[in-house]
Amino acid sequence: MSDMKTNPEPAAARAGAQTGHAFVTDVAEIRRRARQHIQNGAVTDNYAADRDTVLRLLNEALATELVCVLRYKRHYYMAGGAVAEAIKGELLQHANEEQGHADQLAQRIVELGGSPNFDPKGLADRSHSEYVEGETLAEMLAEDLIAERIAIESYREIIQYLGTKDSTTRRLFESILAVEEEHAEDLRSMREDMLRRGRPAVGGSRDGSELQ
Repeated sequence: MSDMKTNPEPAAARAGAQTGHAFVTDVAEIRRRARQHIQNGAVTDNYAADRDTVLRLLNEALATELVCVLRYKRHYYMAGGAVAEAIKGELLQHANEEQGHADQLAQRIVELGGSPNFDPKGLADRSHSEYVEGETLAEMLAEDLIAERIAIESYREIIQYLGTKDSTTRRLFESILAVEEEHAEDLRSMREDMLRRGRPAVGGSRDGSELQ
């Protein structure tokens, strides 16, 4: 009876060698590292980004989304008149989608071991976009469009910064960016259509007349 030699090489590594692909890393080592720093949550040893910078960017984006929610809500309630009725639904939808973005950003901050900053104090300073009310409906739509364009440019830069260093956060920003681009196109179209009609009406004034 011949002696049986034990192959110390992990099964996954042997399988990789047989298929011509080297296994990425040792599973046992991954398990050891995962148990070693469990308090770090999603942040593992091979997390390549600067976590403090990523958390700052996430909190700035969170503030940006919250400011957008407040501005859209204000414009939704202030919009009035025949033309505005066709627009209010879009404004409310945008507000709800921005709130969804804020929730996603807050969740990612927690996953990275940070604290989402919902403090109203300094919210406008942390936000990339501004809270501008506007007087007429045309002005409101213009301010919403400007804010979306600011968010689009900011998020594109964040995506470029993250690159492959934090693919999960990058994909989150990419998904948010896609919606912001849709918002910008919606606003551009609504504003141009309204201006063509020449009836930029907004919510009623105190005496019941429409503000122009």
